[in-house]
Amino acid sequence: MPYTKAEPNGRAKDRRSFLKLATAAGAGLATPGIARAQHTYPDHSIRIIVPFAPGGPTDIIARLISVPMSAALGQPVVVENRPGAGGNIGIAAAARAAPDGYTLLVTSSAYVVNPSLYRNVPYDAFKDFAPVAELGTSPNIILANPAAGITSLGDLVSKAKTAPGRLSYASPGAGTTPHLAGELLKIRAGIDVLHVPFNGAGPAIQAVLAGTTQIASTALPPAQPQVKSGSLRGLAVTGETRWPDLPDVPTAEEAGVPGLVSETFQAMLAANGTPPAVLERLSRVAIDILKQPAMQVRLQEAGFAVLARGPDALTRRIATEVPMWRDVIKESGINVE
Repeated sequence: MPYTKAEPNGRAKDRRSFLKLATAAGAGLATPGIARAQHTYPDHSIRIIVPFAPGGPTDIIARLISVPMSAALGQPVVVENRPGAGGNIGIAAAARAAPDGYTLLVTSSAYVVNPSLYRNVPYDAFKDFAPVAELGTSPNIILANPAAGITSLGDLVSKAKTAPGRLSYASPGAGTTPHLAGELLKIRAGIDVLHVPFNGAGPAIQAVLAGTTQIASTALPPAQPQVKSGSLRGLAVTGETRWPDLPDVPTAEEAGVPGLVSETFQAMLAANGTPPAVLERLSRVAIDILKQPAMQVRLQEAGFAVLARGPDALTRRIATEVPMWRDVIKESGINVE
């Protein structure tokens, strides 16, 4: 028999009452579980995957925050380097990890660059990860071995124009933002310099120290100690202003190459599906650590400008920079495959 007009109202009220009771009962059952998960996490060690070699900026910031994270969470926080393929190997490993908060990813701008750089990228920047926090950012820096006789960015441009293709520069890997900065330098200055990619900033810096390449383009943090000591010469930083701890190194625009602004950010993510309570705790711990005055001093001395922003800010950055770097890569004609 079909419902009468009166029957739906009565039955609708009954259904609404039932749903309210069911929802309340479900919440009553679910809440202790969530509370237990939040209370018991973590109950064993946490792994931070860094998709680059030791000694680079991503490795530096991961190790700087891992010790206070361990203290805050009450469990060991271990950094594991998984370099290769411009960061894709380590990022893919983190994407395949169980979504339980025990495997985290600390990565650089490669995360937003690689989807446009590689034909087959082993992760989806929008679907495979849950943002945890923006950690820091830093300009890139153009370096020279003092023995190469290159004393300024203008000198580099002059030498490169005199002998096209004779100079070579090291980068932390194909498609990294330092590589893109090096390619933009070539475009803006109209020079031909050979690119030699390495698996991280540490090996790239060792290459220019050893004279394997005459110059390098890397993120600032791993290069800053070498510039301060005089082992390497800073030709220019790619920020909009000079870096406070390297006041004698000009910006690229001051050095005569305008339109060369490029920064490398560092961020923390977890596998998509990680419980919200776990993500919230990780984000809060990371941001609290970054806001500590002593940590901010250490990070600036290491070459980082602290961001200390949560998942929403990181989500916006990813949404902005994936298409932005797609355009840069297209304009530069970069192809690593």
